Order: sequence, then structure tokens, then C-alpha cells
Amino acid sequence: MAIPTRYRERLASRCNGEIVVTVDKDHCLLVYPLPDWEELERKLVRLPSMNKVARNIVRIMVGYATEVDMDASGRVLVSRELRDFAGLEKQAMLIGQGNKFELWDEDSWNEKRDAWLSEEDDGEMPADLESISF
Repeated sequence: MAIPTRYRERLASRCNGEIVVTVDKDHCLLVYPLPDWEELERKLVRLPSMNKVARNIVRIMVGYATEVDMDASGRVLVSRELRDFAGLEKQAMLIGQGNKFELWDEDSWNEKRDAWLSEEDDGEMPADLESISF
């Protein structure tokens, strides 16, 4: 995977090119600058271990977390295990998500994106979103 040029300098200064890649339940990969991952990992491991949902999230996200380095050309080597999990074949999409990126197989991204865009609004917006003006 290659980090787009417009993000390379920020990643180099923010985390010296040290990145963590892990899995997401939507079968994409999550790509975090190391400091952001460390903060999230601290929160994850504090979740109640007796809660099945919390335990499974920690198992998956922390269990698959892999530290990688961005080279001078902005490339990051993603392991075969992670590529297989996300179904990454030939073309991939790197989607910015604020403090992280999502890495998707292009065909999977296109299918999911189209499905999300065609979903009917069921009127249940989280309270945190209701205060944001788009």
C-alpha cells in the first residue's frame, strides 16, 4: 500500500512513519498512526473482559494489530494475513477517516458505498450527530 503524497509529510512528522494496521468488522483494514493506535489500545484493553462484545472487539482489533513502517516513498508493507482478511486483490482504496485510514478492496468498497448511499434513513440518528451541521 502506498500512502498518498498529501499525507506522507504529516505522518512522518506525527509518528515518524510508524503505523499500525489492524482489522475491522466490515472486512477492511484500519490504518493508524502509532500514537493514535496506542491511545485507542489503552481504551480497548480497559473494556470489561466479562462483556462478550467488548472481549471480541479487543481480541480482533488488538490481536491483529501489526506495527509497520512507512518507507521514504510512502509505501507500507501489509502482511498476507491482513490482505487476505480484507480481500485485498489488485486495486485498493485508502479512505481517510480523521485520525485513521480505512483500506478496502476497491470492489468491496464500491459495493458497500453504493449500499450505504441507497439505505433508507430510519430516523435514528445518534444524539452526537444531531448537533452537527453538515
